[in-house]
This record gives sequence, C-alpha cells and structure tokens, in this order.
Amino acid sequence: MATTEHPPASRLRTWMLEGLSDMAGHQPGPHAAPEPAHKGQPWWRVMCLTGVDYFSTLGYQPGIAALAAGLLSPIATIVLVIVTLAGALPVYRRVAEESPHGQGSISMLERLLTFWKGKLFVLTLLGFAATDFLITITLSAADASTHLVENPHLADPLHDKQLLITLILIALLGAVFLKGFLEAIGVAVALVGVYLALNAVVVVTGLWHVVTEGHVITDWSSALTAEHGNVVAMVGVALLVFPKLALGLSGFETGVAVMPHVKGDPGDTDDKPAGRIRGTKKLLTTAALIMSVFLISTSFITTLLIPEKEFESGGEANGRALAYLAHEYLGNIFGTVYDVSTIAILWFAGASAMAGLLNLMPRYLPRYGMAPHWARAVRPMVIVFTLVGFLVTWIFDADVNAQGGAYATGVLVLISSAAIAVTIAARKAGQRGWTMAFAVISAVFLYTTVLNIIERPDGVKIGACFIAAIILVSLLSRLARAFELRVTDVTLDDMAGRFVRDMAHRKIRFIANEPDRRDVAEYREKIEQIRHDNDLPSQEDFVFVEVTVGDPSEFEAGLTVRGEVLHDRYRVLTLESSSIPNALAALVLHVRDTTGCTPHIYFEWTEGNPFANFLRFFLFGQGEVAPVTREVLREAEPDRSRRPRVHVG
Repeated sequence: MATTEHPPASRLRTWMLEGLSDMAGHQPGPHAAPEPAHKGQPWWRVMCLTGVDYFSTLGYQPGIAALAAGLLSPIATIVLVIVTLAGALPVYRRVAEESPHGQGSISMLERLLTFWKGKLFVLTLLGFAATDFLITITLSAADASTHLVENPHLADPLHDKQLLITLILIALLGAVFLKGFLEAIGVAVALVGVYLALNAVVVVTGLWHVVTEGHVITDWSSALTAEHGNVVAMVGVALLVFPKLALGLSGFETGVAVMPHVKGDPGDTDDKPAGRIRGTKKLLTTAALIMSVFLISTSFITTLLIPEKEFESGGEANGRALAYLAHEYLGNIFGTVYDVSTIAILWFAGASAMAGLLNLMPRYLPRYGMAPHWARAVRPMVIVFTLVGFLVTWIFDADVNAQGGAYATGVLVLISSAAIAVTIAARKAGQRGWTMAFAVISAVFLYTTVLNIIERPDGVKIGACFIAAIILVSLLSRLARAFELRVTDVTLDDMAGRFVRDMAHRKIRFIANEPDRRDVAEYREKIEQIRHDNDLPSQEDFVFVEVTVGDPSEFEAGLTVRGEVLHDRYRVLTLESSSIPNALAALVLHVRDTTGCTPHIYFEWTEGNPFANFLRFFLFGQGEVAPVTREVLREAEPDRSRRPRVHVG
C-alpha cells in the first residue's frame, strides 16, 4: 500500500540495514532465507560449520568432566555418550524431519499453542536458546583466551589479561559478521579438519603412554575401587554427576539450525526437502559418532595422565586438559600449534552460535511485532549480540567454569523441549513405539535438567534474566509498534471488488459495525444513527465493514475481504484479522490506492474507560477502535490530503 515517500537513507543506514526484508516478506533476513532446496553445500561440509561448536567442546569438556567426576570421569563420559547416541541423536534426527528449514524444535512447539500463551512460551524457549548461543560465544572466547595466556611462551606478557583478550575475541567475531559471513563453511572445514587431526595425535600419544606405563592403569583402577567400592556404586555416582557433563551435548540445536545450508536432491521442494533431511541426518549422526569417540578417549587419557590438582582453579590443566598433554608429551612447539588450533576453533565456535542466533531470533520476534523492523537485518543484531557478549563476559570475568552452569541449562532445556516436541509429533502420527521411546528420552532429559538446576541454580538464574529481558523488550516493542499498519496485503473477492467499484462512482462511505444479531433492525438502526450523528443526507449510501478477531497475539498477516448482501439490501464486507483497527485502516488505504478516491469511514465512540479499552486493543485486538484506526492511518500516511477520513459520532 502506498505511503508518502521518505528522504533517501544515509549510506551508514543503508549498509546497516542491508538485507532487511520488507513487511510482506516471509523470510526475515539473509540467515533465515534458505536457498532453494537443490542448492547448498554437501552435508559433511555443513557438519564442520556446526562442528566448530560441537567439536570445540573438547577444548574444555575433559577438564570439566575431571572436576565433576574425578576418577570416575571416563565412566561418567561413557554415560554421556550413551545418552547422546540413544537420546539426543534420535530426537534431533526427528526434529530434522519435522522442521527442515532451520527453526528447530521451537517451531514444532509453536504450532501446538496459540494466542498469547503460545507467544510467551516461545519467548521463554528463545530466552534459553539465547542463553545457549550467547554463552557459547562468551564461554568459547574465554576458553580460547585461557589457552592463549597459559601458553608457556606467552604466560608472562599476557598475565592477568584474560578478560581483555576475551573481549577482543568477541569484538573480532562481531567484526567478521559485520563484514560478511559468506565463506564460513570453507573456514569451518579447514579449522575442524586441522583440529580433529591434532586431537587424534594427542589421543594416540596419550593412549601410547597409558599402555607403555602399565602402572598408570593399575593405579587408577586401585584408587577407583578404594574410593567407590564396586561397579554398581561407580555407575550410580556417574549417573548422579552426569548433569554436570551436559556441555558435551551442545551442538545438536546448532546442527538443525544450519539445515538450510545442506544441499538437497534435484527433486527436492521447499515443502518436502527429502535430500536436505537425509543429509542433515547424516550430519548429526556422523558428528555424534566422531564426538563420542573423542569424548571417551580424551576423558580416559586426561584422567590417567594428569595429576588431579592440575584440573583445579589455577592448575595448568584447568580449562585446557588436552593442551596440557600436548605440551607435556609432544613438546612446546607442537603444543603451541595445538593451542593456536584450539584458540581458532573456540573463537569460531562463537561464529557458529552467532549464526544460530541470527537464524533463530529474526524468525520469531519481528513476526510477533516484538522487535523493531531492523531486527530482521543482520548487522544491527550482530551489534546487539556482541554488546550482550561483552556484558556477560564482564559479569563472569571471562571464567569458563562460572559460565558452565548457564551453558548447560540452556543446552538441556532446548534438548528437553525438542524431546517433548518429537514425542508429541510421534503421538500425532500414531507411532506408538516411537512415542514411548521419545517419552522415556524426554523423562531422562527433564530429570537431568531439573537436577542440573538444583545443583547449579546460577544457570537457571542467568536463563531467567535472558527470558525476562526478551519478554520485557518484546512487550515494549509490541507496544511501540501497536499503531503500525500490520497488514501485509489485501485481497478482495469478486463481490467485495464489485462493491468498491460501484462506490468509486460516488463518495466512498464505510460504516464500521460490530456484528451482533445481523438482522434487518441492526443494520437499519446503525445507518440511521450514523446519519443523525454526522448530519448526512438520507440519499447517501453505505457499505458495512465487519471485522472478526482471530488470534489477537498475531502481529502481521494478509487480509482477505469478502462481500455479501444481507436481507436483499445491505452490503457488508467481512474481514478476519488479529486487530480490528489495523484491518480497517488497511482496507480503506487499499481502497484509496485502487480507486484513487478518498474513503470515509464512520464509527461510534467506544464506551468505558479509555485506558482499559486501550489494553483490550493491545491484548485482544479490539477496544479503542475509532481513535486507534485514525492513529494507524496517521502513521501509515503522513500526508493529510491523501489520508482516508475518519468520522466518529
């Protein structure tokens, strides 16, 4: 719909908002706009993009496992691997089937709930997703800086500079996204290939020392037996400490978020991208198997070869267990190369998480009216996420262990929600076996999540802060955008079009009517009242407009207008929308643009308290209809001479 032209934007504004989709677009930004299904990259290359998040946890996971489980670290890690392969992997393979465009499990759950409760539920999940991805950025950067300052060649000049280095790494990450992120997959392939190769060297070397130094295994098994007694007790303790190892499950949500980049088959369609789904399943499975092998082997060699005190705060293996072994057994030159590789992949893990944020947030918040239009553009959101990353890093003083609880909470909540979503999907599909299996998996993850929250409440507190911030900003944004023209397009059926063409030969007059009985008396009395209130001659004719409110929590959508003749004389246009004022404003603007005439629309004043009526409009799409319609028209059309006329009596 036409509005008054605005002056050209500045070069900075144009650059910042590059890629911003218009209101009618269905895909909110470059990261959210998947290419046609037959394009993209081979699944193994995209696996490296998600792998910079998933595989990079090897930089700190063995140390976290050692601190959490002590001598039981290898057994606890085996439990983690079993949960990964038998729980998280089947869940996310199903998520890939149900949500192949990168929205993940959140979109599956969004379809189950409507109205405001659905929006608030999605905002809550987005809060935990933001916790997961943002803490991935800050935690990975913090661990990268740990590897840097703990390097023997750099320990002295970089002493006490970890916070500054972490902030610089986050700033560099933001700069990459401000410049552009087209070559991310190629960089990820190189980083993951080198990093996994170096880790394989460290693992083989570590296993060689374990085998050749036979007393190491004997000492470990003796200490384990003395501390825990028998195998049953060991497994029980391993199950109890499992929630602390939940960081090893990260990467699955990112795996489905990058699905739009996976190359599909030539015959794929946007509705049924079978090739993309199949490739994503290979991606998830291969990544899980590779990671499982590395998790078990690295937890084994680090537990047996590194003194327990070195894992603690201030120890040389704290947050960098494998780097410790690389320096200890392969020399400082190889160790430095390993450090550089680890720093690079940990830093780039933040890139994977940033891509996930840019893919996820613009899909929901602007569509709900809960973010400004510029939130659909990449660069402004990069600045926002980078500044939040600065704040989180400063609050936690770039401490890896301090951020572990929040990271684990975000990961577990998302996996639990995904498990619940696929359970519901399997039940709806009538798959009884899968329903029971996914229900068991959901119970396991819910138990793990609750236990993690009880033991590490700081995680849910941080998640709650993100949720509260998102909900507050979202509601304020929705309030600020309440008077926007929220209709993306207007379509008139044949009868409605005939009404408009007929009126265009005279003065176009609409009457906004709240339908009640819809009998002859209702329409006759309404016309008489409008004529009396506005002192109109009896020969003037009118067309009634009646809006039915659907889901008032929806923000923008198309508008379909249907025409009908009631009681052989009254012409009525019926519309369904989330908001009565916005629908009426969109209709009269559309009529103005298609006929070249200025429409008039007539209202009654709404009875009751104005503030209460505004809240009814804000929450339920009705209430202060007349003044709000006028305000929507004023914002949409600044030129008073072209603005449709609003009459209230």
